[in-house]
Amino acid sequence: MKALQSSKASPLSGTQRIPGDKSISHRSLMFGGLAQGETLISGLLEGEDVIATALAMRAMGAKIARGDDGLWRCEGVGIGFLKEPEDILNMGNSGTSTRLLGGLIAGHPINAVMTGDASLRKRPMKRIMTPLSEMGAEFMTREGGRLPMTIKGTDAVKGIEYRLPVASAQVKSAILLAGLTSDEKVTVIEETPTRDHTENMLRAFGHEIEIEELEDGAAAITVTGGQQLKGCAVDVPSDPSSAAFPCVAALINEGSGITLPRICMNERRNGIYTTLIEMGAEIEFKNERIEGGERTADLVINGTGVLKGIDVPAARVPSMIDEFPVLAVAAACADGTTRMTGLAELRVKESDRLAVMADGLSKCGVRLEMGEDSLTIHGTGKPPKGGVEVETHLDHRIAMSFMVLGTVTDEPVRVDDGQPILTSFPNFIDLMNDLGCDIQDV
Repeated sequence: MKALQSSKASPLSGTQRIPGDKSISHRSLMFGGLAQGETLISGLLEGEDVIATALAMRAMGAKIARGDDGLWRCEGVGIGFLKEPEDILNMGNSGTSTRLLGGLIAGHPINAVMTGDASLRKRPMKRIMTPLSEMGAEFMTREGGRLPMTIKGTDAVKGIEYRLPVASAQVKSAILLAGLTSDEKVTVIEETPTRDHTENMLRAFGHEIEIEELEDGAAAITVTGGQQLKGCAVDVPSDPSSAAFPCVAALINEGSGITLPRICMNERRNGIYTTLIEMGAEIEFKNERIEGGERTADLVINGTGVLKGIDVPAARVPSMIDEFPVLAVAAACADGTTRMTGLAELRVKESDRLAVMADGLSKCGVRLEMGEDSLTIHGTGKPPKGGVEVETHLDHRIAMSFMVLGTVTDEPVRVDDGQPILTSFPNFIDLMNDLGCDIQDV
């Protein structure tokens, strides 16, 4: 797969199962690789990012294998017993793998070297290095805290109380995972709620965790070592971030009607759907239930072709940080102005998503203004003209977002490289085309 082209679609229709949630898939392999006994994982996302986590855990002693039945079985090594990898750990494009595994390694008396692709090697790792260094680990990186990164872990993890300077579930998780081997309390304080999959999964694997609401409204999350994880069954729900792409495609194509079953509706992940509904989207949540500590629902989406511009609250950003590229596509097709603020984190994702989306949308004829942490899009109520090729900068969400835009533009939209899509949504093209899109290799 290289360049991709998306052309005007028919109204989308049908029911499609979205691949497993990426965040939960990563953690299920890490926890399963640490736990005592067998962990049986169903619904695992088999994208390149998650496979990188599986390979890294294998390299550190865990037995992880996919059965012919599609189930993944893990035999863990036990907390405190990760083995030193014999070779460099290549994390591909996965920042989640790098930061969370960095926490695990920091809490074990082993040395490891981590690297990744050209995109990952640009992403900042100082945000985990600072707290993990305070806990006793040592790091060596390229200038600016960039990969390759050498980690020297410790068998004497120091207790810490660390207030997150930026809202980041990855940094929070790295600290908590390092704390699993500490004899002292390890506390992370977050002023803004971030994804809590790590906390949920710790409980599911039998580990105690304390969460206290502070007087200033922040939350203090505390773990203490000396416990072991117990293997269990994990059924991974479908990924809400991946579901956002067919969802927006259906909403901007009038007459569409699709169903996306069993989507993870964790309240710290579903900001995109709240926002789309505020824009006038017809989205129903059916068959809501709790599975494995996570809320799920079947999404029924009807495309009226009419969305309106809104102001997106900055406080909602952590619950939809990965969905702003495809939200920008919805805003470009909406009637009126959509203002998005608090987006500084988008500049240190797989690409500078803020700049890349602004550039690509401008080329497609969208009128917008970009600030240091903001994006304002002036929609006309009609799709932009398209007819351009967009550089993805090795970013899967940029590639998928412009493929969604191409389903309604007057002229086809191309992206220079569709390969990064395999990191998170391996069957994206087939699934979208089965719903009625026209996305092709070119």
